[in-house]
Amino acid sequence: MFAIRLPINLSTSSPWISKCRTMLCGLLCGLLCGLVPLVAEGWAQERCDVLVYGSTPAGIMAAIQAAEMGKRTILISPQRHVGGTMTSGLGATDMNAYRLIGGQARKFFQRVYQHYLDPRAWPAETREEYFQRSKHRIYTGKADDALMQWAFEPHVALKVFNDMLRDVGVTVIAGQRLNLADGGVEKEQHHIRLVRMESGESYAAKVFVDATYEGDLMAGAGVSYIVGRESNATYGERFNGVRPQELGSLFAATGQAISIDPFVVPGDRASGLLPFIHPQPPGAAGEGDRGVQAYCYRFTLTSDPANRRAIEKPANYDPLWFEMYGRICAASPELELPKLFGIAPLPNKKTDINACNIPGANYDWANGDYALRERLAQMHKDFALGKYWFLTTDPRVPESFKAELKQYGLPKDEFQDNDNFPYQVYVREARRMISDYVMTEENELKRGTRTAEDGIAIGSYAVDSHQVGYYVDERDKLWLDGALWESARRYPISYRSIVPKQAECGNLIVPVCVSSSHTAYGSIRMEPVYMVMGHSAGTAAALAIDAHCDVQQVPYATLRRQLAAQGQIFLDAL
Repeated sequence: MFAIRLPINLSTSSPWISKCRTMLCGLLCGLLCGLVPLVAEGWAQERCDVLVYGSTPAGIMAAIQAAEMGKRTILISPQRHVGGTMTSGLGATDMNAYRLIGGQARKFFQRVYQHYLDPRAWPAETREEYFQRSKHRIYTGKADDALMQWAFEPHVALKVFNDMLRDVGVTVIAGQRLNLADGGVEKEQHHIRLVRMESGESYAAKVFVDATYEGDLMAGAGVSYIVGRESNATYGERFNGVRPQELGSLFAATGQAISIDPFVVPGDRASGLLPFIHPQPPGAAGEGDRGVQAYCYRFTLTSDPANRRAIEKPANYDPLWFEMYGRICAASPELELPKLFGIAPLPNKKTDINACNIPGANYDWANGDYALRERLAQMHKDFALGKYWFLTTDPRVPESFKAELKQYGLPKDEFQDNDNFPYQVYVREARRMISDYVMTEENELKRGTRTAEDGIAIGSYAVDSHQVGYYVDERDKLWLDGALWESARRYPISYRSIVPKQAECGNLIVPVCVSSSHTAYGSIRMEPVYMVMGHSAGTAAALAIDAHCDVQQVPYATLRRQLAAQGQIFLDAL
């Protein structure tokens, strides 16, 4: 199938535009006369200064900043919509220190604030009613002194992102995925020359930014990375690797751990284990393995009757997937609903749901092909909606839980072209680059002993890892592995952690799959921090182009001066 797409505004007056117009007219004439084949590999190559692959919030910030600095910038979105998880349900943003968020990220949250000042933005409730309802949740959701708001509906985030991209003239190409096979990334020595999409279209640039959650461009460029958990010994850490915790201890309503039978037929080992439970431990405590934090959908629900669509039982609903929750409810009748189903308030009687993890199901996602990821995404969708169905129908679930959950349904005004369900799986952790500077827990913990001297963003969120897996031991006891929550200090994130080793790639910046240990990534991985790192990536890309140097050679003093002038925040300047 042949498609003609105009990558820029052809009304712009420049010799480059004139040349493009001439080539396009010639191609059209050739097509009409039958002189040019409909599929001609190589003709569709587009050139720019900065190519951002991945329309996550970090990618959007990188593209906006590069464009503001005068660089011809293309943002390629593998999805039909930009915004990653922030336009797919993650509206209860984890921002525990808003004063540390500057630059383009702050402008985004300020635009959200301005949007919700308009009474027309509140069809289901007033602004005052919402913030009273959300009091003491999601870090208050707004800051009037900074004119920032970080609790929002998905369609509002999408509008703001699109407006910001349009305002600076970023070319957005949606629905194009990198060719993951050989040839998807072409290099000359240690520089990327071009990237090729599944469609056959290719894009050349001076500097590339991989802002995907998976690090596909980074991997295709031959940059070193890891998927999984390092051992504690690798970087001298305390909280990395295997972390066992008896599952029953998490659901004790009276202070005493409950017993949860792991077998399909309770007490009958021959009946097999319940779904998602591994038959043996992954290793000794502190050992490394291939485990990553569980994924889920951060899907949106609403209690507004005028906007609510009933949730139906998924076509391939399997109650065994959720049997563990039934047994937990039966053994702990005083359990509170947030232990099983996290509900965070969003404007207009909506909620951000964040408790539908499938530990252990996602280990192959990062290195998997698109077909595998699509199967896993469908599985996570079925799990999310199936868990809601289970909790509203199973007789062991307390009636109070059912009554609360039944007031919710899918919002008719969200994800209208996707059956009112989010576009993007919440990929909490995938590939992580291994560069000259690896962020570790010693950069982050309260008593950490390590500080990066070349900071381009500030982290402050707790060192937080969701579950990695379930397993049974030799006594048939059920264990949870990988959960982690340790307090963090405010810490700078190194510029060297977002650029590869120079010998591996000199014109690539990676602001999402940063060079970090598994534990350190648990704090870094918050979207506002990604956004700040994305802004810094866009600035560094522009400076490298201006200086005709590799991104690793951009002088940090120059980069810092530019970032400070652009409103970025530095710890030592507070």
